[in-house]
This record gives sequence, C-alpha cells and structure tokens, in this order.
Amino acid sequence: MTRTTALTVITLVLIGGVVGWAVEVILVALGRSIVLPPLSFSVVLALIAGILVYLALPMYRVVRKTAVRRVDPFYATRVVVLAKSSSLSGAVLSGGALAILGFVLTRSVIPTLDAVLLAVATVVGSLLLVSAGLIAEKMCTLPPPDEGSDRPGMQDAP
Repeated sequence: MTRTTALTVITLVLIGGVVGWAVEVILVALGRSIVLPPLSFSVVLALIAGILVYLALPMYRVVRKTAVRRVDPFYATRVVVLAKSSSLSGAVLSGGALAILGFVLTRSVIPTLDAVLLAVATVVGSLLLVSAGLIAEKMCTLPPPDEGSDRPGMQDAP
C-alpha cells in the first residue's frame, strides 16, 4: 500500500470544501437551517485520532526494533488500512468543516459565538484525524531492506 500523498489530502480537502459550501448554500436557499456539527462530533474525531496512534504503537516498536515480540500481520494490515482511511476521511471532513466555518463567517447576519466555536471545533477535530492518520501510516512504514536480508525491512525476532 502506498502512503497518502499531500496532493491526495489537498484534493480531498478541496472536494469536501466545495461540497460543504454547496450544501450550506442550498439549505439557506431552501429556507432551512445550516448544518452545524455538535461538539460531540469533534470530541469523537479527536478520540479516534488518539486511539489510532495508540493502535499503531506496536508496529512502530517492531520497526524501531524495540518490540519484545512480532506483531500479527493481520493486525498490522488492519491498522494501516484504518490509518489510511482516517487520513482520507479526515481530509474530506476538514474541507467540509472549513466550508461551514467560512460560510458562517461570511454571512451578513452576525453569527453567534456558539456557531463559530462549533465550526472551529469541527475543523480542529478533523485536522487531528488527518494528522493522526498520517502519523500512524508513518509509524507503520517499514525501513528499506538491508543488504543481507532475504525479507524486505524485517529481521527475525529472538
């Protein structure tokens, strides 16, 4: 699996931003209230980010050769896939949250402080998810193979 590139993250942030802005404009045009994610959404995103980094620690220890035992390859695969999906979904959510924040701040009616704080909290939570996904991907990356090793990046544990 290839690591997530900056271009992919930026593209998904832009897509999320365009879709988020369009949803807000359509809702206002229809006379409905705008979408404002609750504070619990931001807290859950931050918790997922923390759990993801915690789940990647065993692979990081194996890569750094400080692990006592090897990691189950299926566990490692699941964590890497979760890290990649978290970085990609966090990028889309970041774009959407930035669109919500931009929409709230650009209205001619003065927004309430609650609306601005909820939008900022969502931006922070989604950016934490993106960074945790990218960090976990990095933690699970094997080093380049050694010259004398028959398996790329892995040494037999004692």
